[in-house]
Amino acid sequence: MTTADTVPDGTVADDGGGSTAGDWRRLDRRTVLATALVTAGVAAGAAVPTTLGLSGRFGFAAAVAWVLAGALLLIAGSAGADYVRRRRTRYRVGADRVELHTGLLTVRKRSLARERIRSVDLTAHLLQRVLGLVTVRIGTGEHTGDDSTLELDPVLRAEGERLRRTLLERGPTGSSGSHREGELVTLDPRWIRYAPVSFVAPALGGAAAGAVLQVSDWFGAQAQVIEWVSDRFRDSSLLSVIVLLALAATLAGVVGALALWIEMWWDYRLEREPGGTLRIRRGLLTSRSVSIEERRLRGVDLVEPLGVRLLGAARVDAITTGLAKDDEEQRGDHNTLLPAAPRPVADAAAAAVLRETVSPTGVALTAHPPAARGRRLRRAYWAVLVPVLVLALPGALLEPVLLWIALGCALTGLPVGVLLARDAYRGLGHALSGGYLVTRSGSLRRSTAALERAGVIGWTVRQSYFQRRAGVVNVTATTAAGAGAYTVYDADASEGLAFASEAVPGLLGPFLERVRPDE
Repeated sequence: MTTADTVPDGTVADDGGGSTAGDWRRLDRRTVLATALVTAGVAAGAAVPTTLGLSGRFGFAAAVAWVLAGALLLIAGSAGADYVRRRRTRYRVGADRVELHTGLLTVRKRSLARERIRSVDLTAHLLQRVLGLVTVRIGTGEHTGDDSTLELDPVLRAEGERLRRTLLERGPTGSSGSHREGELVTLDPRWIRYAPVSFVAPALGGAAAGAVLQVSDWFGAQAQVIEWVSDRFRDSSLLSVIVLLALAATLAGVVGALALWIEMWWDYRLEREPGGTLRIRRGLLTSRSVSIEERRLRGVDLVEPLGVRLLGAARVDAITTGLAKDDEEQRGDHNTLLPAAPRPVADAAAAAVLRETVSPTGVALTAHPPAARGRRLRRAYWAVLVPVLVLALPGALLEPVLLWIALGCALTGLPVGVLLARDAYRGLGHALSGGYLVTRSGSLRRSTAALERAGVIGWTVRQSYFQRRAGVVNVTATTAAGAGAYTVYDADASEGLAFASEAVPGLLGPFLERVRPDE
């Protein structure tokens, strides 16, 4: 962070719409209206339970008067605070730096060098879209907290687009291969069929059940809710109750997953803009625009969660430097280039993004030795055996019903564990494809990463005692992009080291000792 020179307030000529006559600009005045409306919505939501709670003590009319007065005071206070925030916030884009001054009692003066800016992302929730506003997040992609990001909340949509174009304007990329610009991929509504088979659905189902109990607890009615459910199933067996409740939670999870997919991916478009910038636009109620410079792109990651993979689909994530790393963006699939889509579509999108004729994620991979399969099978056995023993020992000493639970875990867990272990082994592989090294691993979440060989800055070789006995090794490519490390798991020791040496010549070779076949 660099402190900018102080500029007198008189240089800011606010025309009320966010534009200025000088270099400095203010946030749009409609931010006050947006804040007042949001606060009014919150107050309206809290008004009903508050009125009911107060009416027992003061009477209905007095309760309404108190709630109305409190709501008006809350709305006026929040709108006034936002008005002060707007008046004390200004920004400008100079030839070399982007500067932001904000604060009343404590004034913060922050600036980012334009050459270090890696992302300019636009978001707008429903109310901002109605008012024609957007929130602009300007980031360097560094791990330095708030000092690496400037947020302008809000400005006019036209101003946000102007800032995005201006700050991401670069010279020609000079990339080889396909140079098609414009729309690369657009949304196919049929992709929504992959939402219910993702891991989001069961999580949302459990969250829905927990939310019912939590809300009922707020109103002191949790016991009544549990009693009502118990009455409905009084004459049913325990097994049927468990099955019905699981079905209800699954149905709620499926509905929630569908709704979440529509909100996140509606009107999705992946575009290549002149100058070498990839832009992802999506969102129904909250619109999002994410820009990725191609010169910062180091590869792609083809991700196949188990349910999605069984339907022949995959999603595509970017392996890139320069994406912002704050908590808000980590929760929002910020690096996803393509949602779950049919595998041919995912491969075509990956090839278009990398400017390749054929995606390196589709190359034939070198299989790993049988020892890798044995390691996964042993892990599966232990993963089942440990909980079975934990249940069986107290069951034999204290409660026989635990023995039956342990038996059920063994009969269901062992086949599932073996199937997942064998599937994980079949998924292992690595290869070189042109300028990319490719590695694949995982079962519940299979990942096929195609990493640009020029983006590898180091290798890490790990071999445990049991791996040494099995003759396998983990070889990890270190990079400044994406997850930071991409590992070839349990490769044949000589094959894995030769792969790393060939992928980036001169980096690992000086540390290897060549052994003749007869030795």
